[in-house]
Amino acid sequence: MTTPTQPAPLHGDMTMATVLQTYPGAQRALFSRYHIGGCRSCGFSPNETLAALCQRNENLPVEEVIEHIQTSHVGDLKLQISPEELDLLRGQNPDLQVLDVRTREEHEAVKIPGSQLLTQDLVQTLFSSADKNQPIILYDHQGDRVLDAVAYFVGHGFSEAKGLAGGIDAYSTDIDPSLPRYRIELEG
Repeated sequence: MTTPTQPAPLHGDMTMATVLQTYPGAQRALFSRYHIGGCRSCGFSPNETLAALCQRNENLPVEEVIEHIQTSHVGDLKLQISPEELDLLRGQNPDLQVLDVRTREEHEAVKIPGSQLLTQDLVQTLFSSADKNQPIILYDHQGDRVLDAVAYFVGHGFSEAKGLAGGIDAYSTDIDPSLPRYRIELEG
């Protein structure tokens, strides 16, 4: 498994945009412990500083919030598997469950060979009959949203659920260049 590393240290004068860029799971960490950033009523501006956010939310101690974000980041890293590790694991276990959490359109356009699109029906089947101690690998486009799905599986007893770091984008770059890379165009 990859060795967890810490990005640059956080401080109260950082904007939330910088915090989220440095620690991509920070919003999930803030919401899970402090109910900050998950909805309109508890949201924050990208230009708001971490210290201002803490002050506005019951004057939370900035150092405590920083420690929680950093600890959560290390936990996030432990829930990930690199493309190289996935390739090795697939070689050792050809029946490995690899689940695609992207949209049906993305899955139909390009997918990791042998993977299945994660549908509600498949979730119900897995929850009722899969061996929860066997590895299950989930992936998305670039690895930025998959940890929510991994956390859901772990929370339902799948102790070996992991998310593909960098998603199918990293897999196509590092392991299988025959898989086309793509960009999602946001309407704006």
